[in-house]
Amino acid sequence: MGKRCLASEHIENVRPSSEHSPRRNSTIWGEDDMKDLRILIADDHDLMRRGLKTLVESHPGWQVCDEAHTGREAIAKAEQAKPDIVILDISMPELNGLEAAKSIRKASPKTEILILSLHYSDQLIREILDAGVRGYIMKSDPDGELINALEKLANHKPFFTAKAAEVMLASFNQSGSRSITREMPRERLTAREREIVQLLSEGKSSKEVATFLGISVKTAETHRANIMRKLEIHSVSELVRYAVRNQIIEA
Repeated sequence: MGKRCLASEHIENVRPSSEHSPRRNSTIWGEDDMKDLRILIADDHDLMRRGLKTLVESHPGWQVCDEAHTGREAIAKAEQAKPDIVILDISMPELNGLEAAKSIRKASPKTEILILSLHYSDQLIREILDAGVRGYIMKSDPDGELINALEKLANHKPFFTAKAAEVMLASFNQSGSRSITREMPRERLTAREREIVQLLSEGKSSKEVATFLGISVKTAETHRANIMRKLEIHSVSELVRYAVRNQIIEA
């Protein structure tokens, strides 16, 4: 399938938030869909997790089957529980939400994923689509957007917050040769390199990174050198700024 078709598939069914209503469940859900919806919430902030749980469980038939506060914990619990939907904060310790989403998609292909982000980023949208994630909202969106997103994902349909949808449509319509999934000017990092970027940006040394990932110190240092070369940066402080700008870690 070409890139244009892929973009069209993701854009299809995206509508302005005013067309969705949490009270329209009877028209959105078929009789066969009226089962318990099992949702895993992953966010490193206790207050945010409690708020999300309260909002989710206020909806009849929905339950939070488990919670996680790191990306790696989210992967482990998703593999075990096989929830219908995982709500993932994009910025979590040890492994960010985007990398966790990729692993969850492999371990549990039927599980839908909703990414939560504090800040908007065009690059993040492209990477979310590349990862096969079909749900994205911002933490500043109204409560109703979360319900709308979960309703759509429960029926395996995409839902992107209004701002993201506007950018996706504009990018798709500007040129058939351009795609919202186009490569960035700088060479793409591998999944392992992104893990290492996060760990280094969180203050871990090469030795600590090696221990954490179960690799040799020499391998960790080689990854670090390759990352610096790819990103054209020369210090840890620049690496931290890159990680914050790309929502790999929180500021």
